[in-house]
Amino acid sequence: MLNPKNFNNIVVILNRLPVSAFLYQLSIYELILAGVLFLGLVIQLYYYLGVFLKIVKFSGNPSNNIQPPVSIVICARDEEENLSSFLPLVLEQNYPNFEVVVVNDCSSDDTDMVLERLMRTYKHLRVTTIKQDEKFTHTKKLALTIGIKAAKHDWLLLTDADCRPDSPNWLSSMAVAFTQDNEIVLGYGGFIPEKGFTNKVIRFDALFTAMLYLGAALVRKPYMGVGRNLAYRRDLFFRNKGFASHSQLASGDDDLFVNEVATKSNTTVVIATGAHTRTPAKKTLEAWFKQKRRHLTTGGRYKSGSKWYLGTELFSRFTFYGSAIALIALQFYPLIIAGVILLRLIIKLSVIKAVMVRLKERKILLISLIYDFFSPIIFGTIALTNKFSTQKTKWR
Repeated sequence: MLNPKNFNNIVVILNRLPVSAFLYQLSIYELILAGVLFLGLVIQLYYYLGVFLKIVKFSGNPSNNIQPPVSIVICARDEEENLSSFLPLVLEQNYPNFEVVVVNDCSSDDTDMVLERLMRTYKHLRVTTIKQDEKFTHTKKLALTIGIKAAKHDWLLLTDADCRPDSPNWLSSMAVAFTQDNEIVLGYGGFIPEKGFTNKVIRFDALFTAMLYLGAALVRKPYMGVGRNLAYRRDLFFRNKGFASHSQLASGDDDLFVNEVATKSNTTVVIATGAHTRTPAKKTLEAWFKQKRRHLTTGGRYKSGSKWYLGTELFSRFTFYGSAIALIALQFYPLIIAGVILLRLIIKLSVIKAVMVRLKERKILLISLIYDFFSPIIFGTIALTNKFSTQKTKWR
């Protein structure tokens, strides 16, 4: 048994150790900042090595010879040009049994004429139309619900009218995961590469968002998907009353629905080559900001675990850099702090580059350096704007 005299001797020995002498030299502010820096580093390494790296290591879904019938559902409003360009690529997928259901949602352009022309060529294209009613306004969720009700098959694959599949095997690649055990399949939806800084920012944002939701699903904590490339069972939709719990929101037809119904056992991902979709990016940062603002209106309704997952990554990144800058300003072993920053940077860039290769993205790696600093500011501004704004957003 430890008596007081022995305890005092231990304290004296500990006080003589180099570490104890080092700690005694530090101010309380330096100790707190160093602790925050270390904690931020540990949390960030967990995300990059414990979550995002799962995407790189994912061996893919077990191959199966079962190819269930599939209904591809697309909502379109004033999309005559995109439908002319991209819908044939969807209709010409290499798959034995599928239909494409397009909901023409109050279009005022020549969308109806484009669809009529395509229906004469493609017998598996089916169209349902919502007529404009000045006394009644609705969101995309109504159009999507009508499309799902019109679908003949249990497996639904959702994409947008402005999306193009990466290959003729997009459907067959996604359908590998359409097994009896799965009810939700998350795919990757990126943006079409174009010249310019804005395009690179938007493409990296989509990549990082995918790293968060695909990685979460691979650690059995799914929280969202994107409607550009998302599959689930028709029965799952109706068992959970569709979008009833958030029908008043313009957004959430993809992420909120998945957040509500996804579990660790009913959700999987497909990231195989050819299983991706691409869509044209916004041309200006202002237009992208408005789009992000609409997308982020749903975050407050996520489950608490999802909020913690997203908030912890963002906050740990912010506190890591904040504490590092403060310690360097205090001239607290600046070479050591610089080494810690460099360690995280090397790991981060290595993982992001590997994910880029897996998801067939290119020439956006350096954008991650800017994104690290400015995304907390951008998303914080959007969150405040959404909180105090009363303006309603449209689905398109």
